[in-house]
Amino acid sequence: MLPKENFPPRKTVYNNFRIWKISGVWKKTHDALVKKVRKAKGKKASPSALIIDSQTVKSAASVCKAIGYDAGKKMKGRKRHIVVDTLGLMHAVKIHSADIQDQDGAKQVLKKLKGFKHLKVIFADSAYKRNGLPAWTKAKLGVLLQAVLRPAEVKGFVVLPKRWIVERTFSWLIRYRRNSKDYEKLPDSAEAMVYIAMIQNMLKTLQNKHCRV
Repeated sequence: MLPKENFPPRKTVYNNFRIWKISGVWKKTHDALVKKVRKAKGKKASPSALIIDSQTVKSAASVCKAIGYDAGKKMKGRKRHIVVDTLGLMHAVKIHSADIQDQDGAKQVLKKLKGFKHLKVIFADSAYKRNGLPAWTKAKLGVLLQAVLRPAEVKGFVVLPKRWIVERTFSWLIRYRRNSKDYEKLPDSAEAMVYIAMIQNMLKTLQNKHCRV
């Protein structure tokens, strides 16, 4: 559905997208912009705190690989597992089948965290306390996995410290029509689309100092 007057043939566009995906251009561009935005916001390049969470996304009918049924959300599709900093900027993403439990999928995305000199804590919800994930995180990454729990006395909706930040990042992602569902046949293509969405979001931030991160 690319406008013919603005773009080359569809196959040409896709081939370039695929080459950049395989060679890591999308990720490298994304990671470079993360450092620029953090610097613009007066933050160090390497964060000391991160937040992890997942989002179940319904898959399009054409998707046939790495899909499953999330019994909790009652949805068939994939999960977007992301790790963000306190600005909501993404530092790792892993797309996997929706039937994989959060504590198991977390290991897949946490393995992607490398080169964080000052990282001390990763915030998460209570689901990530299961199956020995806190001990695994401490052993593999040398950091604390801390659960942010919902106050027992509070009823109805409540904004939870730290966890609202990653939820906001998910809302940024689904603003992009390509990410409103999972349309990609391959999980790594879905990850590339997440990087592209965040790249555009950060470019807007750097171009407009009044634009909220």
